[in-house]
Amino acid sequence: MPSYSETVEWLFKQFPSYQKVGAIAYKPNLDNITILLHHLGNPEEKLQFIHLAGTNGKGSTSHLLASIFQKHGFKTGLFTSPHLLDFRERIKVNGKEIDEKDVIDFVAKIKTLPIDFSPSFFEISFAMALFHFYTSKCTICVIETGLGGRLDSTNIITPLLSIITNIGLDHQQFLGDTREKIAGEKAGIIKQSTPVLVGQKDSETSSVFIDKANEMESKLHWVDFSLQFPTDLMGRYQQKNVSTAYCAAKILKPILNLKEELILKGLKQVQQNNPIRGRMEVISNAPLTIIDAAHNEEGITELMKSIEELNFNQLHLIYGASSDKNIADIVNHFPKNAILYFSTFKNERSAEIDFVKENTQKLTQNKQYFTSSSDAYEIAKSKAKSDDLILIFGSFFLIEEFL
Repeated sequence: MPSYSETVEWLFKQFPSYQKVGAIAYKPNLDNITILLHHLGNPEEKLQFIHLAGTNGKGSTSHLLASIFQKHGFKTGLFTSPHLLDFRERIKVNGKEIDEKDVIDFVAKIKTLPIDFSPSFFEISFAMALFHFYTSKCTICVIETGLGGRLDSTNIITPLLSIITNIGLDHQQFLGDTREKIAGEKAGIIKQSTPVLVGQKDSETSSVFIDKANEMESKLHWVDFSLQFPTDLMGRYQQKNVSTAYCAAKILKPILNLKEELILKGLKQVQQNNPIRGRMEVISNAPLTIIDAAHNEEGITELMKSIEELNFNQLHLIYGASSDKNIADIVNHFPKNAILYFSTFKNERSAEIDFVKENTQKLTQNKQYFTSSSDAYEIAKSKAKSDDLILIFGSFFLIEEFL
């Protein structure tokens, strides 16, 4: 029997992941997942789901909802991506990662299936999650889409509620080059006669959701962002996700018999119930050092607003991006008085340092370039005073190196 590390290594090699190799791993249809789940006894037909899509915030909102359900005593499955340190982070029940043995056993099972195609890493991961949730007897499962919505493998489920957090320009090579087209892909998770909650109301995308909800005869709800609740998640940007999770819980109240008191406790105790990493996470206090996986223009804009609320003298930004990101536009949102440290990271999807230089040459801030994130960090630490702030952000791969 192979070890856990050998099993995960085989998974990555046998079924390339978008996290590792990018576009060649993207398989935009539901054919493979349909066949896989058929061979596994169709666990998706025996579980209850909440389904989330969106450009930003869906991971945090998923954890918030899982925390609410756990507070109610539901056995709660949570499927998110990507992972930071360990594949098992993607699949949790009541905050506990899937056992290594279960991963090994599932992969052994997959190897024996009579299939004549090569599923993607994501398809295998999602099938594993549903099988684990079913065998664990979960009473509710929170499922985050991988990419898009309409053609995402997760869209095979029929949820109690669909949630679309927001729409930004990300993964345009797959989802479309306008916010309206991207909204159309995300709206693909809206199911027949199933309520949908949307977090962003604007002139570009609202009509897309209204039309789709009408077509599917589904009641459309909008998030009320004026609602504010205490949470143990750092960062002002999390308040939008907290509001989304609360509004979702209000819709689900009569369906799942949710209690107001337990909803609020779930929002307040996320890190206790279902810890989430890489979101305004403090990794050192001398000087204050924070990591955050904000990686696209909208997410980084919100992160910078949250940073403004902290007390510090000088801001040091360590940033690394994947090669598909529009770095030239993103860096315009960096504070003008920050010291900048641009770095590559150990993944083939990292933007090359010459490409980064080309797209940041117009910046007037004090800036340096590194081919090693650890070198960038050491220099930032040597320059930073005790009352300064070091913020490390960008690609999940950069955050992974620091964790």
